[in-house]
Amino acid sequence: MWLSNQTLGSDFFLLGLFSQSPHPDILFFIIFVIFLMAVSGNIILILLIHIDSCLHTPMYFFINQLSLMDLTYISVTVPKMLVNKLAEVRTISAVGCGTQMFFYLLLGGSEYCLLAAMAYDRYVAICHPLRYSVLMNHRVCVLLASGCWFVGSMDGFLLTPVTMTFPFCRSKEIHHFFCEAPAVTKLSCSDTSLYEIFMYLCCIIMLFIPMSVISASYYFIILTVHRMNSAEGRKKAFATCSSHITVVILFYGAAVYTYMLPRSYHTPEKDMVVSFFYTILTPVLNPVIYSLRNKDVTGALKKMLRAGKVPY
Repeated sequence: MWLSNQTLGSDFFLLGLFSQSPHPDILFFIIFVIFLMAVSGNIILILLIHIDSCLHTPMYFFINQLSLMDLTYISVTVPKMLVNKLAEVRTISAVGCGTQMFFYLLLGGSEYCLLAAMAYDRYVAICHPLRYSVLMNHRVCVLLASGCWFVGSMDGFLLTPVTMTFPFCRSKEIHHFFCEAPAVTKLSCSDTSLYEIFMYLCCIIMLFIPMSVISASYYFIILTVHRMNSAEGRKKAFATCSSHITVVILFYGAAVYTYMLPRSYHTPEKDMVVSFFYTILTPVLNPVIYSLRNKDVTGALKKMLRAGKVPY
C-alpha cells in the first residue's frame, strides 16, 4: 500500500560508500569488522543484562533497549550494502527500499525518545534517590520503553508511505548507501517542498521534546550535585551520567545535521559521512561506552567469563 505502481515496478540504485572510495576492498573489510563488533558487542551486553541479577535495574533495562535498537539499526543497512559489494550490484528493490526506510525511521525516532527516558531515569536516581524504586518501578520502565517504540513507529508510518509514493521519473540513483528519506526525496520529479516542511516539523518535534527532557533532567542533576557535600558522591553522580551524555552528543549532533540544516549545507558526500558515523559507528561505540566505563558491566562480564557462560 506504501508503493505506487510506478515505484513498485522498478529498482533503485545505491551508489554507496564504495563508489566514493579509492580503496573499496579495504573499506569493505573495515565495515565488515565494525559490523561484527557492533553485533557481538550489543548481543553480549544484552545477554549480560539478562543473565546477571545485579544488572536488573531501570538503568540497565534502558541500556538493554538501547542495545536492541542499535543491533537492529546496523542490521537494517549494513548487510545489504556488504552483499551488494560482494555481488557487484547496486540495486535495491522498491519494497526493500521502503522497508529499510521504515525501520530506519522507526529505530531513529525510538532512540531519540529512549535517550530522554534514560536522562529522566538518571534525574530520579540522583535527585530523588529515596523514591527511586517507586518512581522507576518495572511497570513505569516498560511503559516508557513501549512509548519510545510507539513514537518511533509513528515516525516510520508517517514519513515512509509519503516518501515512497512520490513519482520518481528522474534517475533512480540514490547518492547514499541506504534508503534514507531525504536522499530518496531528491529523486522525485514532483514538488516536494510541502513534504520537506512537514518532515522538518516532524524532526523538530522528534528532537525538541526529547532534548527538552534531557536538558531539564541534567539542569536539576547539576543543581543537586552542586549541593552535595561529598566529593565521592559528586564523582559517582557524574560517572553515572557521563556515558549517557557522550551517547546523546554523538547521536543528536548527527541527527541535527541530517534533518534540520537547510539543503544548502548538504552534499551527498557529507551526508554519507555523517550517516556512516551515526548509522555504523554509533552502534559499535555504545556497547564500548556503556561497558568499559561501567564497573557493574565489566564485573558481570568477568563473572560470566569465570563461569564459562560466554556464548559461542
